Amino acid sequence: MTSITVLYFAAASTETGLTVEKVPIPTQGLALSSLPGLLVSRHPGTNLEQVFQTSQWSVDAEMVEDPTTVTLRGGEEVAVICPVSGG
Repeated sequence: MTSITVLYFAAASTETGLTVEKVPIPTQGLALSSLPGLLVSRHPGTNLEQVFQTSQWSVDAEMVEDPTTVTLRGGEEVAVICPVSGG
C-alpha cells in the first residue's frame, strides 16, 4: 500500500480535528472521486460528507475541475478546499 497526504482546511479541519492526514490508498491507485467516501469512513460521526458536497479538490497545488478524471497513485498532496465566507 502507498499513501497520499490530505490537507484539511476550514470546515473539513473542524470536522476531522486535523489539518493534515496520511491516508493509505491501494497500490493500483484510487480515483479522486472515490476519496470523499474513503475519508468519510475514516471519520465516522462527523458531518464530513456534507462538507465534501460543497468543497473542491486540489492535487499537488493544482485545482481539479472534474475529480472523475484524476487517479491518485501515491505521494500526492490532496487539499480539501471548502467554501469560506467573510466580510
